[in-house]
Amino acid sequence: MQAGVAALGAGIVSRVAAASLPEIAVASGPATVPPPLPSSGRPFYPVVTLNGWSLPWRMNQGVKEFHLVAEPVVREFAPGMKVNLWGYNGQSPGPTIEVVEGDRVRIFVTNRLPEPHSVHWHGQRLPNGMDGVSGLTQPSIPPGKTFVYEFDARRAGTFMYHPHADEMVQMAMGMYGFWVTHPKDPDFMRVDRDFVFLLNSFDIEPGSATPKVNTMLDFNLWGFNSRVFPGIDSMKTRLGDRVRIRVGNLTMTNHPVHLHGHEFEVTGTDGGWTPPGSRWPEVTADIGVGQMRAIEFDANEPGDWSFHCHKSHHTMNAMGHNVPTMIGVDHRGIAEKINRLVPDYMVMGDKGMADMATMEMPLPENTLPMMTGDGPFGSVEMGGMFTVLKVRAEQKPGDYSDPGWYAHPPGTVAWEWTGALPPPVRKDSAGGQAMPAGQSQQGMPPGELKARKPHAHDGNH
Repeated sequence: MQAGVAALGAGIVSRVAAASLPEIAVASGPATVPPPLPSSGRPFYPVVTLNGWSLPWRMNQGVKEFHLVAEPVVREFAPGMKVNLWGYNGQSPGPTIEVVEGDRVRIFVTNRLPEPHSVHWHGQRLPNGMDGVSGLTQPSIPPGKTFVYEFDARRAGTFMYHPHADEMVQMAMGMYGFWVTHPKDPDFMRVDRDFVFLLNSFDIEPGSATPKVNTMLDFNLWGFNSRVFPGIDSMKTRLGDRVRIRVGNLTMTNHPVHLHGHEFEVTGTDGGWTPPGSRWPEVTADIGVGQMRAIEFDANEPGDWSFHCHKSHHTMNAMGHNVPTMIGVDHRGIAEKINRLVPDYMVMGDKGMADMATMEMPLPENTLPMMTGDGPFGSVEMGGMFTVLKVRAEQKPGDYSDPGWYAHPPGTVAWEWTGALPPPVRKDSAGGQAMPAGQSQQGMPPGELKARKPHAHDGNH
């Protein structure tokens, strides 16, 4: 059993049934749990679930058995904010399921939700009756009952699982997870570091702790594996490592994920691995709704490199959508008058929103600042879908401990210039280089305008 993961009894099922069920493994915290090499079944190199873990299994007469429990959970988004969600095995997202191509897989799903449930194995080739669509391919799993899904893992790749019963509510409450089917040959497309996580969106009113399930577009918290910056763990790598990052999107919009300091290739989708001849270098990959993308690169540039969604509102926390733009508004004297009525009132936004990251203003309970996070040089001014890729020469293989902030070699950090500055060239500078001052087109003196008066027969008066 991995560190940070506990085993519990089957609970709501009978003692007779419990004897035939695998143990229920439950996560005990939001930290990333590096998995050990498999102790049974076919060999593979496990993935690392960012701020998550992989679900243990047992071998039963050649069948790999897992036990998923759908239940209400409490997830810490970041220190200072906990949210009431629905998830699996004590956490949202649920644990990653890892199998090997050709495995016979049996998944027990116990429903501890207050309503019916089912699990769809997104992207899998399987018998129709195991596809997990309530009412269409199976009856729903009633509260308190356990159903069994069983099928062969027919192709290697990266997949997801999520409900197909009251999908809008259950997914809005955080119900989903990752599934990785490793190739039969463990050395096929082998990498040194293999990270996985899902993208999330939530609408949670400041001061509350439960998402609004009917929101369609105006979400205010965006996360990686139900964590928001600064609560998202960094991805630690060794200089020269071949790194794979698998990202799944079960939100209601696309996300262009962007990596600093490196180029990568898209090497996989939900449909399988992309042929080498079809790949091209990128620094941003757009991931559509219901899609997965696997990107790969060589971590050959040491440092602390940002990795984030490039939609700027997705790297902020608890953002309101009806806040007026106050840039350039003169607040002189207003704050003093308002403070007589509202003692905690603070002027903000008149010079931009960067001061939101450093202000110590009162917030509703269980609410995170809109922009936050401290780096070695001050405030990072980020939130939401943002983390750091840490590339270090001294990081050992298999070591996922935090090496701290990067020690920049002398002369490699941007510095303040204190010398004389040349005059800047402005847009309205006498024509710039396109038309020097004092000259004109077609020999006309500056400022002269020639106009042709329309004739009367043109019909213009």
